[in-house]
Amino acid sequence: MTRTYSVNLPQKLFKAQQVRENEARVAANLSIDMFTLMERAGQATFDMITEHCEHGNSMTVLCGYGNNGGDGYIVARLAKTAGWQVKLIQLGDSNKITGDAATARAQWFETGGESHDISEGIGPNTVVIDALLGTGLKGNVRGLFCEVIELVNNTNNAAVCSVDIPSGLNADTGQPMGCAIKADLTCTFVGLKQGLVTGVSGDYCGKLHFAGLGIAEVFSQSIIANAQRSNLSDIRQKLPPRKRACHKGNNGHVLLIGGNKGMSGAIRMAAKACMRTGAGLVTVLTHQDNESIVAADCAEVMVRGINENSDINVFLAKADVIVFGPGAGMDDWSKALLQQALAINKPKVIDADGLNLLALNPQKLTQCIITPHPKEAARMFGRSVKIIQQDRFESAEQLTKNWGAVALLKGFGTVISDETSTYVNTSGNPGMATAGMGDVLSGIIGGLLGQGLSLFDAARLGALIHGAAGDAAAIDGERGLMATDLLPHIRALVNLS
Repeated sequence: MTRTYSVNLPQKLFKAQQVRENEARVAANLSIDMFTLMERAGQATFDMITEHCEHGNSMTVLCGYGNNGGDGYIVARLAKTAGWQVKLIQLGDSNKITGDAATARAQWFETGGESHDISEGIGPNTVVIDALLGTGLKGNVRGLFCEVIELVNNTNNAAVCSVDIPSGLNADTGQPMGCAIKADLTCTFVGLKQGLVTGVSGDYCGKLHFAGLGIAEVFSQSIIANAQRSNLSDIRQKLPPRKRACHKGNNGHVLLIGGNKGMSGAIRMAAKACMRTGAGLVTVLTHQDNESIVAADCAEVMVRGINENSDINVFLAKADVIVFGPGAGMDDWSKALLQQALAINKPKVIDADGLNLLALNPQKLTQCIITPHPKEAARMFGRSVKIIQQDRFESAEQLTKNWGAVALLKGFGTVISDETSTYVNTSGNPGMATAGMGDVLSGIIGGLLGQGLSLFDAARLGALIHGAAGDAAAIDGERGLMATDLLPHIRALVNLS
């Protein structure tokens, strides 16, 4: 089964505890009891399976002893009634099964179902339903549950379908807790858990589906979301059609600084992306050895070659926005230019080696967006990449606090944070893991700032446009995708209105 990421998901993101603590109250206010909600969860999961596993007729259901296991019993009953060959395996002490889960279990036996032991094995070419562990997991998975998870991950199954969340995956961070099911399909309920859209969750959730169970709309209206997903409709709102009488000065003068000796490619890509995003004027300051190369590559861009002793204040004064970092390097040339750029109180994007230089000389920033990937963020914190990735939401929020800037933490589920809001970008694909993609992103963000967007809006919409352009460019396949392949699609996306 192809592992593709769903785009038909709610915009609001919640922590698992928010869903657990509030779903019963919201359901009660709508006169819906919790067993009905469990039945709807089981039905939604079975509907997902029948839609995406068209040739399946053999099912193995793995049930824990909590409500997640209760969902599994309902899936098993529905499949058996529909004519599937169903083998249900109960893990853990069945005497611990209580409440609605116990009711679902009793209904399974009333329809002639049986409970099997894991020692009988799973067997190949069966649809496996993962209903082992839900979102309330407190510590790492151990013992028999971890053994079974590894067994599922190493068996040649027709498909693995997780109920609400892949067992063992942290619903808040998207990180496995010791071990986790690698599903082909995941059907999650009521509120979209924030961990399912970032971290390494894409390698565990497979194709992610959402079922509101009849209460999601009221739930999302009554509970304050912890974060949100960026949405293409935001582009239309923030980039409306231009006035007929506008001129280039209305659309921003963006100054891009980078391209040290022998590194002209990064600044060239950033400049082109900035132009394609709609900046009115673009000026590039680059190493004097690169001036003719950059100028010849993009006729619309103004180019000036400079050395480490150059005073660039005249260029800074004319610009509306500064982008620093693409191909900048970390020598005296780049250090001198960065300090001049940071001294001016104008909107700025700091990327690439600009971030590495900041890590060596920490300072509070003003009117700034920083765009680190996990390794750059690790340098800025003096921590390991592993710690950065353990909780990407917390890492992005801490970057904002430490540096006084809007933080855009790149990666699967790019997290964008300022002092008050957090967004996650779910556009993009693995084909974008190639050189130059970050330079294109910096140019896009600079172009959006030039057109008057706020720092936060430019960062979150820049990530969205960047990823969506990558998705459009990957129509012929992800492998072999180049950063410059995004350029024509950027133009299409900023003209959605």
